[in-house]
Amino acid sequence: MTDEAIVLNETIHQSTRLRIMTMLVSQAATDRVAYGFIQETLQLTGGNLTTHLRRLEDAGYLRIVKEFQGVKPRTWLQATPAGRRAFAEYLDNLERALNWRPGAWAHRDRTGPVRSSHEPSGA
Repeated sequence: MTDEAIVLNETIHQSTRLRIMTMLVSQAATDRVAYGFIQETLQLTGGNLTTHLRRLEDAGYLRIVKEFQGVKPRTWLQATPAGRRAFAEYLDNLERALNWRPGAWAHRDRTGPVRSSHEPSGA
């Protein structure tokens, strides 16, 4: 193990977005998940879900596809390759954080071994 701080991706780490990404990356890379299914499963309002999806989409972690099935509009969600990589990296870093033990690193800053991705890296 290195003495680098473990960085948890705050875009994914937020609990609702973590649940969304977990649902998306658990599917095959070519599969999509219906917006309504995620909304119902996670018991979110449309506005709340849309806000979280926008944040993930802005980060490049998911793709939103809107189409019609007959006259009925459907919205589909799919993890992007970048989203799958970010999620895998997040899980690796989370596992490192969970396995951290005092003395695992020779030098640590005052905040300990875990730092969120929006905190400055140098002190």
